[in-house]
Amino acid sequence: MKKQVLALAVIGAAAASTGAMARDTINIVGSSTVFPFATAVAEQFGNTTDFPTPKIESTGSGGGMKLFCAGVGVEHPDITNASRRMKVSEFEMCQENGVDEVVEVKIGYDGIAMANSKEGQQLELSPRDIWLALAKDVPNPEGGEELVPNPYETWQQVNPDLPDMEIEVLGPPPTSGTRDAFAELAMESGCKSFDWIAEMKAEDKSKYKAVCHAMREDGPYVEAGENDNLIVQKLEANPDAVGIFGFSFLDQNSDKLQGAKIDGIPPTFDSIASGEYPVSRSLYFYVKKAHVGTVPGIEEYVAEFTSDKAWGPEGYLADKGLIPLPEDMRADIANAVENMEPMSSPE
Repeated sequence: MKKQVLALAVIGAAAASTGAMARDTINIVGSSTVFPFATAVAEQFGNTTDFPTPKIESTGSGGGMKLFCAGVGVEHPDITNASRRMKVSEFEMCQENGVDEVVEVKIGYDGIAMANSKEGQQLELSPRDIWLALAKDVPNPEGGEELVPNPYETWQQVNPDLPDMEIEVLGPPPTSGTRDAFAELAMESGCKSFDWIAEMKAEDKSKYKAVCHAMREDGPYVEAGENDNLIVQKLEANPDAVGIFGFSFLDQNSDKLQGAKIDGIPPTFDSIASGEYPVSRSLYFYVKKAHVGTVPGIEEYVAEFTSDKAWGPEGYLADKGLIPLPEDMRADIANAVENMEPMSSPE
């Protein structure tokens, strides 16, 4: 009965907004990092089935979640891609708006690379170097346990062993899952290397997160939007500038760009798959179960994405830089997805 009511809601919204019974094309939004993988699956799906090729928009993980969780009906997306896990607040937003059954699909791993042009000098950074270069407030260079507005202008000022190059880092905006993951995996790791800041977490978790995650706004960090191709163009124009994006994009532009080593480990397929590379994260997409069976092709699209020929070690997504999940994990996820098992709160 519940499924019938939800289906009627989708059909009703379609009839009201378009005069048609329902959309016949899957609508996907979300992460710019997952976008090339989803596009490859969509093209394969469109070429090998009788369903139309899904429509995909790169809105960023946060932007995609807002669109996805806004409600049920053909004016809302069927699937959203994400380069980090759905937040509790997003899950609750979905529930409040009637999107009460969401299927979570973890698709693989990705590393977040800091890269510059091959015409420039390759950087070897620690998480502490990264945080000191990019944080809004940092420990006073003159000593003491106080934070001051970030005074560093060159990498060498951050660490005498680094090149005397102006800090210019092009990275994603706050709506990006890559930005969220970078803040958690790289920035926070460097931030808590200062013991007195690490102790702040137990005393005031909100303050600790604000200190560790806040990016500087005085020029050295440049929000470059969700267009990774634009970042590559800017890195080619300025070999000293550094860009932040998923490993898959670095891999696709390896003829032009070089990844910085972090804690001595370069961002490579093997170092990310093994967990050795310190700035690695999981990638996801989320399915609105209420639309399954009403918007045609959703189950078949998900089946294509979770097939061995797509996300397996020898699959076409690995050729595009996706780091595959372990075999047993892929099998468990594929089974859960086949049954369209809704997720519980990500707490």
